[in-house]
Amino acid sequence: MTRMESKRQKLAPLPVFLGRVARAVGLATVLVLAALAIGVMGYQHFAGLSLVDAVLESSMLLGGMGPVHELTHDSAKLFASAYALFSGLVFVGAMGIVLSPIAHRVLHAFHIEDGDS
Repeated sequence: MTRMESKRQKLAPLPVFLGRVARAVGLATVLVLAALAIGVMGYQHFAGLSLVDAVLESSMLLGGMGPVHELTHDSAKLFASAYALFSGLVFVGAMGIVLSPIAHRVLHAFHIEDGDS
C-alpha cells in the first residue's frame, strides 16, 4: 500500500484517499475470497458436501450466521469448529483493513494545525 502522510503533512487529496480505500477494499475482498475457498474445500473434503452446499456452509460461517447442514462425521465437526474460529479472525482482519485508511484520515485531520488545512 502507499505510504500514508505523516503528522506534519497536509491531508491527502480526495482522489488519493479514495484510491487507498479502494485498495483496502480490494485486499479485504481477496482475503475473504481466499477464506471462502478454504472453507469450500474443507467442507467438500471433510463433510462430503456438494460444491453449492459447501459454498453455502462456508459463506454462512464466514458471514457469522452459523451452520446450515447437520454434520455427522467427527472430522467434519472439527473442521467446522476450526473454520468458525478462523472465520471470526478473517472478519476482524478484513474490517481492520477496510477501516484503516478511513481511521487514519479522521485521526490525521485532528492533528493538522489550524493553518495547514
